[in-house]
Amino acid sequence: MVRAVRGAIQVDGNDRESIITGTTELVTEVMERNRLTTDEVISVIFTATPDLTAEFPALAARKLGFHDVPLLCASEIGVPGALPRVVRLMAHIAVDRPRQEIHHVYLRGAVALRVDIAQ
Repeated sequence: MVRAVRGAIQVDGNDRESIITGTTELVTEVMERNRLTTDEVISVIFTATPDLTAEFPALAARKLGFHDVPLLCASEIGVPGALPRVVRLMAHIAVDRPRQEIHHVYLRGAVALRVDIAQ
């Protein structure tokens, strides 16, 4: 069965270290909260707000061992007034669990994006 898990984190700044550190935290939390291994991850799409240009968020996943997982980075739409410095992800996973057992992860300031499902 294929499921999708979402997540987001607000990073400290537009520098390589902040993007890598924040994305590492996000990916690690998604994997731990959903009890996933990289073998269960089909693909991951990362997006970053237009103010984050110093590094590709996917690099953090590669450093965590996502060597054979297809990864894609894209830019979010630059909506006026949107929360700045946010890295988002949507991971497609192969698990035999009902949708309600999938844990979406919103960290730091990104909790404000989905108060209804943030944990």
